[in-house]
Amino acid sequence: MDTTVSPRVLVIGLDPRRVPGPWDPGPVVEAIEVGLAKFAEHGVGVETCLIGLDGSDDVEAVVGSALRAHPWECVTLGGGLRHSDGQAELLEQVVNLVRRYAPAAAIAFNSAPDTTYEAAARWIE
Repeated sequence: MDTTVSPRVLVIGLDPRRVPGPWDPGPVVEAIEVGLAKFAEHGVGVETCLIGLDGSDDVEAVVGSALRAHPWECVTLGGGLRHSDGQAELLEQVVNLVRRYAPAAAIAFNSAPDTTYEAAARWIE
């Protein structure tokens, strides 16, 4: 996605390709792409930070690095972080990283991957 356009939005969520279980991540991947395309349609710069539940990520390092990369106007947290069974500690960790590294950013929550732009737009427009 083009991040040269302002305002800047960071989307943090689960990488559907790295969520364990017998399921097809394809529809979620497609919905994420649809949601991100709306940012370009509206001339809003966006970046993603997708983390896995497969244990391969140092969440603090990955999310912290993404949060320090730009002065974000809004950080949108994906539904996978909020609605995954047993992920309350991960959600707490991510929220506290946002507070630490992007304290001026609004925090938004999407209702589905394809509504990510609408969630951010509530805070940047």
